[in-house]
Amino acid sequence: MPIRAEIHPTAHFFLLTCAVMSRTESTSDGLSEGRAQTEDLLRRYYAAFDAGDMDTFLSLLTDDVAHDSNQGGRDARRVGKEAFASFMARMNECYRERVKDLVVFATADGARGAAEFRIEGTYLVTDAGLPEASGQTYDLPVGAFFEIRDGKVARVTNYYDLQSWLQQVGA
Repeated sequence: MPIRAEIHPTAHFFLLTCAVMSRTESTSDGLSEGRAQTEDLLRRYYAAFDAGDMDTFLSLLTDDVAHDSNQGGRDARRVGKEAFASFMARMNECYRERVKDLVVFATADGARGAAEFRIEGTYLVTDAGLPEASGQTYDLPVGAFFEIRDGKVARVTNYYDLQSWLQQVGA
């Protein structure tokens, strides 16, 4: 009897993107260098995130960085380093998170990148519109997509399963 597996549309897109990126072969040293630089940038981005080093974290972003929220909606996109810094201040107040099992990918020219990882966290302080926080822990798979410009992150879009998070924090 055949086994049927369902793949979430976001996961399917992420896997296809990674497959395309991994098949893109470099044609010159410049292209290989672009990929290596972007992969290094993404590793530094997540290292700064894990360390809670917001000065370094924010220094890796363009001034006009676009940050796309997981669930979309009216306020889905934040534009500018100041808006992202404000978002991160709220996140750091409400959550303590660490990246685990990080894998980064980049296109040959380094203009785009992606990351796959797990986020392990603790819900510290109630975030507006969400269930009450009481130190609940969670563990979620995450996919992130990046546009890179002038050696910095110009766009980041993160995807995770909000319903799974809500279940894990007891909503």
